[in-house]
Amino acid sequence: MNRRVVFYTIGQLIGVEAAVMVLPLCVSLIYGEDSWKAFLITIGIAIVLSASGLLLSKPKNHVIYAKEGFATVALAWIIMSGIGALPFVISGEIPNYIDAFFETVSGFTTTGSSIVRDVEALSHGILFWRSFTHWLGGMGVLVFVMAILPSSSDRSIHLMRAEVPGPVVGKLVPKIKQTAKILYLIYMVMTFIEVIFLLCGGMPLFDSLVHSFGTAGTGGFGIKADSIGGYSSYCQWVITIFMLLFGVNFNIFYLCLIRRFKSVLKSEELWAYLGIIFAAATIITVNIMPIYNSLSQSIRLSAFQVASIITTTGYATADFNTWPVLSKGILLILMFFGACAGSTGGGFKISRIVLLLKAVKRELHRLIHPRSRTTINFEGKNVDEGTVSGVECYLALYIICFLIVFFILCFEKSFDIETNFSAAASCFNNIGPGLGAVGPVSSYADYSALSKIVLSFAMLLGRLELFPLIITLAPSTWTKK
Repeated sequence: MNRRVVFYTIGQLIGVEAAVMVLPLCVSLIYGEDSWKAFLITIGIAIVLSASGLLLSKPKNHVIYAKEGFATVALAWIIMSGIGALPFVISGEIPNYIDAFFETVSGFTTTGSSIVRDVEALSHGILFWRSFTHWLGGMGVLVFVMAILPSSSDRSIHLMRAEVPGPVVGKLVPKIKQTAKILYLIYMVMTFIEVIFLLCGGMPLFDSLVHSFGTAGTGGFGIKADSIGGYSSYCQWVITIFMLLFGVNFNIFYLCLIRRFKSVLKSEELWAYLGIIFAAATIITVNIMPIYNSLSQSIRLSAFQVASIITTTGYATADFNTWPVLSKGILLILMFFGACAGSTGGGFKISRIVLLLKAVKRELHRLIHPRSRTTINFEGKNVDEGTVSGVECYLALYIICFLIVFFILCFEKSFDIETNFSAAASCFNNIGPGLGAVGPVSSYADYSALSKIVLSFAMLLGRLELFPLIITLAPSTWTKK
């Protein structure tokens, strides 16, 4: 283990975090709020930590191998969240550090679960930072660092593999730095376009910015008590469409840019993603029609909630806690499905579901025809056995980790099994709202400190897709061999 390169990279990251924190500081100053002092103090602390990491850990060998990549990503996200929580505490707007850490982890992991009871009481600077963490975490902070820092080597592919969700991570172009730049360029342009569309719908500039950050990162921190419910139907449809777009594999957008439209149309993952959304939205629309007595309203509310849950964004335009059991059941299932691999969304990922179904189909074929040799084909390519085995292993670990989180939450006597199960599912899959006492109009504030810490690590496990955090916690990772 090359520990120096790990902490040197983390030092770079802390420096970038200090730099981007200037934005909420400026917002606080624009609105004449005292929270700018909290950001200034945090920036000072971050600069000291960054300088210490860069000076004391300068490596002789800058090459990042798989082990260093996993450790760097996992530690970076924990440290980044720890520092990012300081403005909440110092400003006094979230005085409890565990609560602030939960909120920040929820932000960076693009979960959107909140402990804030009255979000409208928060200052503009804090609200901006809270939503901006979604945008930073959506594409991945290490990918952001690779895109902007000149020292990024091509071996940084291990950082991207550890941070970008999905069973297989590849480069768009030969150079990993250029891949990172392309990804962030697409990300920024799409965010900007959404801001413009929301402004055209009459949404104020501040609101447009923070909601676009949340949509782009599939985070879902709202700035109003009713989340998105108080905005116009136009704005709700804009956010619905962009949530769905940000749940698509970014490789699809790159293929569109280079005009390989046939490859886009042949994407199995994309068609599966759209098919699930259409089926879920249609069933829920029919199911909730008796409640709203309006087809257009039922379609709009159904489409928004389905898009929000499957992309793991977490915005809401209705209290789906009051919907029929069938609709709630579908939304709960979608929590586990998640969005496409290579998107900003969380969850198990559509690509893994497709691969598992094909693996089941192949196994059934083998039972009928024992001597036959069949391969799994996905996105027009043969999938190697290592990838299939990796997906199956991931599923086993995914179930084990989820059950552990759920089991620990069951010690909370104040909540029923629906609340605890959906809270575990929501945080582990980076959704945000759950069912019961953690529904879209509620918060996670009443959970104990232990449960909040467990849920915070559940969010990190879900965002980093298990392996980086688990490998980092293994003692063998830190041996010199």
